[in-house]
Amino acid sequence: MATGTEPHPDGRGVRTATRAAISARHLRTDRWWLSPAGTAAGLLAFVVYSTWRAFADAHYYSAPYVSPFYSPCLAERCQTMHSGPNADLFGSWWALSPAIIILVFPLGFRLTCYYYRKAYYRGFWASPPACAVAEPHATYSGETRFPLVLQNLHRYFFYAAILVAGVLTYDTVLAFRDSGHHWGHMGLGTLLFVVNVALIWAYTLSCHSCRHIVGGKLKHFSRHPVRYRAWRFVGTLNARHMLLAWASLVSVGVTDFYVYLLSSGAFDDPRFF
Repeated sequence: MATGTEPHPDGRGVRTATRAAISARHLRTDRWWLSPAGTAAGLLAFVVYSTWRAFADAHYYSAPYVSPFYSPCLAERCQTMHSGPNADLFGSWWALSPAIIILVFPLGFRLTCYYYRKAYYRGFWASPPACAVAEPHATYSGETRFPLVLQNLHRYFFYAAILVAGVLTYDTVLAFRDSGHHWGHMGLGTLLFVVNVALIWAYTLSCHSCRHIVGGKLKHFSRHPVRYRAWRFVGTLNARHMLLAWASLVSVGVTDFYVYLLSSGAFDDPRFF
C-alpha cells in the first residue's frame, strides 16, 4: 500500500496511508476458479440425475430394496412394496411421480443448509466466486428478499429430515430380509443401504441447527452434562459438515442407482449370506 502526505485541517502536513491504485479486480494468481467450477459441476450433475429419477416413476423397488428417492411411497400408484413403507395418503388424484412428495423435504433441507448455501452461492451465482475475488453483482441484499428469505426455514426442514432419516433406517433394517421375508439376508444392496443411512444420519446430525438445538441456548454446561456431551458429539460432526454433505449426496445417488439397476434387470443382487 502506498503512503503519502495529506493536508491536516490546521495546515500541518501529516503522513498517512492512502489507497493503492490497482486496476485489477483481484490479485489472486492461483486457479481459484477450480473450486467453484467443480462445486457447480458436481451439484449440477446430481440435480440432473435426481430430476430424471424423480420423474421417471419406475424402477424404484426390487425386493427387499426401495429407492431412498421414493420412500416412504405415499401415492396410490406406488409399486407394491412388501418390504418397505407404502401407504396411500394421496389417493388417485396424485398424477405425478410419488418421489415428488418425498424429495421436497430432503431437497429443502439441503437447499437451505448452511454449507450448501455457500456452495451454490459461489458455484452458480458467483456471490462471491471465491475468497478475495469480487462478485460481479452491483447490489447485495443478502437473504432478506424472496426467494432467499426462505432460507430461514432451514430448522423446520431439519425436523422433516429427521423423519426421512428414520424411514430410511427402517428400510435399511428391512434390507436384511430376503424376498420371502426371511431374516438374515445380506447382499451388496444391504451394505450400500447401511453405508447410506449412516452417512445420512451423520450429515443430518452435523447440521448447524441441530448443534444449536442440542446445546446452543445453554448458559451453564455443568448443569446439563448429558446435553453437553451431545453438543460435543454434534460439534465434532459439524466440523466435518462439508465432507458429510458431499458423501451423503453421493451415497444416496449411488443407492438409488443400484436399486434402479436391480429393478430394471441389469443384474441380480450379489448375496453374501
